[in-house]
Amino acid sequence: MRPPGKLDNVVDEKVNQVVELRKPPGFELPLLLFAGFRAIIDRLHAELAEQGHPDVRPAHGFAMQAIGITGASASELGRRLGVSKQAAGKTVDRLVALGYAERVDDAGDARRKLVRLTPRGIDSLARSAAIFDKLRAEWEEALGAQRLQQVESALRTLAPAEGVRLDAASWFGG
Repeated sequence: MRPPGKLDNVVDEKVNQVVELRKPPGFELPLLLFAGFRAIIDRLHAELAEQGHPDVRPAHGFAMQAIGITGASASELGRRLGVSKQAAGKTVDRLVALGYAERVDDAGDARRKLVRLTPRGIDSLARSAAIFDKLRAEWEEALGAQRLQQVESALRTLAPAEGVRLDAASWFGG
């Protein structure tokens, strides 16, 4: 028991043990999501380079996905990527120069050219899919299967109903 009048300078030790739990700042969430995205994409491209595709860049991956198996005109590609026909044309020029795509006559419309993936382009996408599966397995090992499934489920819940868009490269640039 303390003598009366001796409490003025005494601090109860438990007061200092109370830790205020603060919510993370709002800006941190998109930065963490982007950091996770970058970690995966950077690893993907490092492994693609090791597997014979050193020139593929993230924008090329989006473009090749937008071209798809059936091909696309430059206008269609521009719409899918959210860029002008001219910007899409520059991307196609680069993919053609690297051997990932080719321009061919459209069998249904002689006035139109289609952009199609070459076997090299298809190979890079197939390798990308396998690498993504490997990287996901690494995340599953690090986080645990249930926790990763919870993360993926939560992100699906919050993602737009129309699904994933391929215009990310233009969105960052614009």
